Amino acid sequence: MEFNELIRARYSCKKYDSRPVDRQALSAILEAGRLAPTARNAQVQRIYVLESEEALAKFDEASPCRYGAPTVLVVAYYVNDAYVYPSGTMDSGAEDAAIVATHLMLAAKNEGVESCWLNKIEPEKLAASLNLPDSEKVVLALDLGYAAEDAGPLPNHFKRKDLSETTFYL
Repeated sequence: MEFNELIRARYSCKKYDSRPVDRQALSAILEAGRLAPTARNAQVQRIYVLESEEALAKFDEASPCRYGAPTVLVVAYYVNDAYVYPSGTMDSGAEDAAIVATHLMLAAKNEGVESCWLNKIEPEKLAASLNLPDSEKVVLALDLGYAAEDAGPLPNHFKRKDLSETTFYL
């Protein structure tokens, strides 16, 4: 799919059918995340693929927003290797995770798999229930799957501010 077509066609899916995500598609999606740029190319991302009933149940306890998806990717980062800005007040971990997640999400659409960026989660609760190391911080999750027959973009998906409202030349 041509890139501009892809970014226009992608939407936050809120209803999935029960089919598992194709293994080749999942591999391509994960590879796109691996290739995402990160600060200093440190690749601090950690992606956890939740597919088992047990793992998905743990996710459901930390978020009401899986929408029936058969797969959830939990995107975290390894705190100890994240680039710390010169001010010392923040690091690149969350932005690295966001860049990786964007690659995952767009690759999913390219593979015919829908997704939804889930940030209505309790990151600490989820990390604890999945027994993630204390040195990792959960930033977000993406659910993945094939859209149910009656799924589609929400009405607000098509509302976009004019570029002049969000871009400023100095």
